[in-house]
Amino acid sequence: MEREMRIRNYSERSITSYLSSIRFISNYYNLPPGQITSDQLKTYLYHLINHENCSVSKINQIISAWNILQLDVLKRNYESIRIKRPRREKKIPQVLSRKEALALINAPRNLKHHTLLSLAYCTGLRRNELISLTLGDIDRERKVIKVQGKGNKQREVYMPDNLLTLIEEYYKRYRPVHFLFEGQGQNARYSGTSIENIIKNAGLQIGIKKNLSPHVLRHTFATHMLESGVNLKRIQLLLGHSSLKTTSIYLHVANIDQAKLPDLITLSDD
Repeated sequence: MEREMRIRNYSERSITSYLSSIRFISNYYNLPPGQITSDQLKTYLYHLINHENCSVSKINQIISAWNILQLDVLKRNYESIRIKRPRREKKIPQVLSRKEALALINAPRNLKHHTLLSLAYCTGLRRNELISLTLGDIDRERKVIKVQGKGNKQREVYMPDNLLTLIEEYYKRYRPVHFLFEGQGQNARYSGTSIENIIKNAGLQIGIKKNLSPHVLRHTFATHMLESGVNLKRIQLLLGHSSLKTTSIYLHVANIDQAKLPDLITLSDD
């Protein structure tokens, strides 16, 4: 199953999550995955929903993993699981104010940490996209970064002059060889956990009590872009969302200045 997922360019995070899902089902019945029936899977899912208060995203993840196992690995004729799923809780994204965001990215004294946080805030890249950036993805002449996003989809994000200057300063200091942010060992990517720790430590330094993560900077980027007047469709492209509906969540958190909205009643017919 792992081999099949790697051939299909699933992310490392998805591979780990899907394999864990199948492992949990197998352990629940104490049977090899190939011997578990669809009815047994439904029983297991009902148990998670009714007794474990399992989230809808977890249920969907298990069903997706089961689909891959049945269709792509075991090559079986398979009918999609029909089950009443728990309602997905609609949470408004947590975002920082502009003052908080600037204080956060400037908190680290370490140039590498400062560059990482600045890049995350200025581009809205996902954590895995950040640590996967290579030197070849930085186009200094056009001031864009080429990003390999979810589902192997490519997009470009803009680099403001200040960000480009910071990346150049960082490069001169650290001289990375392949990945823009390198970890321990030859040609190793930077650790996603390390980014989590950097942003949490920066938050503690400046007294932000919110639950911080790299995704908070992504939400903050999108919200501040919307508040600055950037078109929602353009933000969708910058974030790499496949659906505008996903991007529209930021309409609920953006503080769009009502003074800029026209009074339609007083407009003339001309």
